[in-house]
Amino acid sequence: MLDQLTTLEHAALEEMTCVTTSEALTAWQGRYFGTKRSKGKLDEAMSALGKMTAEERPAFGKRANEVKQALLAAAQSTETAVKTAELNASLQAGKLDVTLPGTPIKRGRLHPSTVTLRRMYAIFAKMGFEVYRSPDVETDELNFELLNMPPDHPARDMWDTFHTSQPGVVLRTHTSPGQIRSMRELGTGGTKPIRVILPGMVYRYEQVTARSEMQFNQLEGIVIGKNITMADLKGVFTEFSRHFFGKEGRIRFRGSYFPFTEPSVEIDVYYGLESERDRMLTKGTGWLEISGAGMVHPTVLRNGGYDPDEWSGFAFGMGVERPAMRLYGINDIRYFWQNDLRFLEQF
Repeated sequence: MLDQLTTLEHAALEEMTCVTTSEALTAWQGRYFGTKRSKGKLDEAMSALGKMTAEERPAFGKRANEVKQALLAAAQSTETAVKTAELNASLQAGKLDVTLPGTPIKRGRLHPSTVTLRRMYAIFAKMGFEVYRSPDVETDELNFELLNMPPDHPARDMWDTFHTSQPGVVLRTHTSPGQIRSMRELGTGGTKPIRVILPGMVYRYEQVTARSEMQFNQLEGIVIGKNITMADLKGVFTEFSRHFFGKEGRIRFRGSYFPFTEPSVEIDVYYGLESERDRMLTKGTGWLEISGAGMVHPTVLRNGGYDPDEWSGFAFGMGVERPAMRLYGINDIRYFWQNDLRFLEQF
């Protein structure tokens, strides 16, 4: 029986000298060590152990283990050599010609909200507006109180607010807190006129529908000067509409209420009633609200450092996605935030 183990060892090692590929090595291992479905030659030889006497077993077991270790060592050595040879062959076959042009990289695209914002920036820049940035996270004081909404004011219910774990700190519900910041910083204590737009994301705990999102871009605008009137607001927005929507774009002003402007208006753009989706989106009117606006309330002027007896101004808070919907014929605001490449690649 010991001679059979020696013969098995010599035969296995002889076969190993012919193994040059990973497939051949796998087949060799299956023949001698077995597979899930069949026993190998070494397993078959070891089955004779049960038929031996107690005196014969130690010597046979020792020799069988020596053969097994010899075969495992040979397999490991051959595996290393085979992998090295295959890698070298692969590198040789796949030589890189550095003189060939590189693989073109697919360029990304600007998000439609970014495209729309840049279009807005350009239009307002021609009218003398500069861009002013304000933070997304605001204090309750700036988001509400200094905008003429003290604690428990019923107008606060107009904005479903995200509160943070820190008392008195919220995610801004509108870009209007930037009015106070810009008046105090750029107005230098209520002594200089200002004309700025304030872009940014706003957050509201609202039901998401085809026309409303819980987060969206907004473009705030504020103009402070001497003898600013409602006619100036209407003129600026009419000029903006002409450049943004083109000659076919129609807007309208509706009387409304906001605690930080007086008088207040809402501004709509005509979307149309060509389909059932249009009627749903515009609540059957054909008009889509895009902005709230009005003359800056005297209390807000005063909180910004201006004397309302000498200074006046107007402000507006315009959405970005809704004007884009009208401009590009998009009938669902949720498309902007679904990261669907079929939608985004159109821009």
